[in-house]
Amino acid sequence: MSFQNPVFIPGPTNIPEALRKACDMPTIDHRSPLFGQILHPAREGVRKVLKSENAEVFIFPSTGTGGWETALSNCLSAGDQILAARNGMFSHRWIDMCQRHGLEVQIVETPWGDGLPADRYAEILAADTQHQIKAVLATHNETATGVKSDIAAVRRALDAAGHPALLFVDGVSSIASMDFRMDEWGVDVAVTGSQKGFMLTAGLAIVGFSAKAMEATQAATLPRTFFDVHDMAKGYAANAYPYTPAVGLLNGLNEACKLLLDEGLDNVFARHTRIAEGVREAVGAWGLELCATSPEVYSDTVSAIRTPEGFNATDIVTHAADKYGVAFGVGLGEVAGKVFRIGHLGSLTDVMALSGIATAEMCMVDLGLDIKLGSGVAAAQEHYRSTART
Repeated sequence: MSFQNPVFIPGPTNIPEALRKACDMPTIDHRSPLFGQILHPAREGVRKVLKSENAEVFIFPSTGTGGWETALSNCLSAGDQILAARNGMFSHRWIDMCQRHGLEVQIVETPWGDGLPADRYAEILAADTQHQIKAVLATHNETATGVKSDIAAVRRALDAAGHPALLFVDGVSSIASMDFRMDEWGVDVAVTGSQKGFMLTAGLAIVGFSAKAMEATQAATLPRTFFDVHDMAKGYAANAYPYTPAVGLLNGLNEACKLLLDEGLDNVFARHTRIAEGVREAVGAWGLELCATSPEVYSDTVSAIRTPEGFNATDIVTHAADKYGVAFGVGLGEVAGKVFRIGHLGSLTDVMALSGIATAEMCMVDLGLDIKLGSGVAAAQEHYRSTART
């Protein structure tokens, strides 16, 4: 693998030089007012990226998985009923975490490649007249399959049923790259991490809590210590943490939010869409298909590309790393060996994307797939030329 080449995995993503420098800072007293000058602007920046006016933002030294656990352990009690769909590896892992915490999960099995079945959610919620379901899980962007789901439709299902369940959303591979509207969609806990759209290394679990979620923490009885939001809030009030924070990463997060907001969130989202569509044009020119089953669910941060029956898609990833020093993502779970993934999120440009498309194309030709060298690159070039910002 070469440090000179960009990565095309769906996280961790490429890190802009300005953010690398922001994380490389001298040691400071993390219980001093100086730390507050890093912490509070970072939290406010995240709140703006979430498109929320009043969310309580908590930032833990962890990853998105820690953010999942923060949502569960602070808002729920053992035996609570949860509604979730399993349509990929990451929705599966969140369900598994619920079960390990003693929660009862009603699972809607969904084909890998489909989005969340909001219509099925609506039926189940309407039938739950006793309001036994305490939370609904929704993976906004299923990283394993390159599928986005309609979170607004899940909120409509809850509202149509007049159901009080909390809405927890995994936005790990969508927030800061794809449009996310915490307040408008009525999201109660939004979960993400530092290593995707925020363009940093892994190391921060970033969560936003609504007022309703904060109220739920008062009665929740699942154990929590490290991820206790009340302990964290007390620390924040004193410009501190209840334990040692990742100061450099928080400084990087502050700067990342500035970069995103200076570019303009709508411009950030449009850039991701444009780059993703170029990748999709390349996939079509290769004669291949995405794992995502329809354009309505195509992800703008990662494309999972199906290879022909009998071909091991993982060989493309291995060959790219060994021969060209470039990283792509392997298939996970039910699609292991059936897809390879091109991540196109975070710090990425049209030109960088073309290098990834070209490398994937070379690998497939090297490995004997019936693909014309240059076909995908040309298709992506035409798209980027016609949609480039002026």
